[in-house]
Amino acid sequence: MQKIDIEMIPGGASPPPIRVGEATIAEADIAQEMQYHPADSAGTAQLKAARALVVRELLRQRAAALGLADADGADLDEDDAIIAALLEQELEVPEPSEEDCRRFHATHAERFSEPTRLQVRHILLAAAPDDAEARDAGYRLGEKLVKELGEHPERFTEFAQRHSACPSKEEGGELGWLAPGQTVAELDDALHRLPEGLHDRPLASRYGWHVVSIDARQEGRERPYEEVAEHVRHSLREQSTRRALRHYLMALQAEIGVEGVSLDDESGSALMQ
Repeated sequence: MQKIDIEMIPGGASPPPIRVGEATIAEADIAQEMQYHPADSAGTAQLKAARALVVRELLRQRAAALGLADADGADLDEDDAIIAALLEQELEVPEPSEEDCRRFHATHAERFSEPTRLQVRHILLAAAPDDAEARDAGYRLGEKLVKELGEHPERFTEFAQRHSACPSKEEGGELGWLAPGQTVAELDDALHRLPEGLHDRPLASRYGWHVVSIDARQEGRERPYEEVAEHVRHSLREQSTRRALRHYLMALQAEIGVEGVSLDDESGSALMQ
């Protein structure tokens, strides 16, 4: 059983006083729990925290009923072994069949593909997004560097060491092999549209301007099922576990009783990592 991390789905308003069976979840406990549930508003964070504590209390009471924890309250937050033992005993998670795995791979082949990778060098000319003067000066310097590098490409390392604000300057601007998502979104999108070679103008990002050279391109490919069978099986097994957790929590809510907040139908989806 994997380590359990209790994290509930955000909701709307701040929850009222909450009871799980005969136990009351104190407002002070909810306030303390909120630090672990960042959200776009205090009300949402409070509700996420409240649901996390409801789940913890449901599991505590069920573990106590089965003799896996003390009735007066084993600390499930510090004792993952109790949760693991409880769920190992209670959850029924079907093993995905070979047919299910092959079907899932065929339907979601892109999830198991090797992405296109680029070997990139860059020179970062730093300028804050709201500093118009610095961005203008950075762009003009970038144009000069691009022109010079077009005539003397061997000077890229020199220019990176002299001008770049990125730590990669110590490596001559080398970023290594980049897959999608490994740099900031605006630069990432631009890089993967470029052909090999020195780009003819600086590229913008939130950090400033980038003089960029694409030194090599390794095209992505779909990986056959035989190469990723275990990954596919793991993905399906994880989906099944999440569904089983969700149903289990809803059944515990109905059996033990919860007042003041309700676990929605996604309540178990983030219990396991």
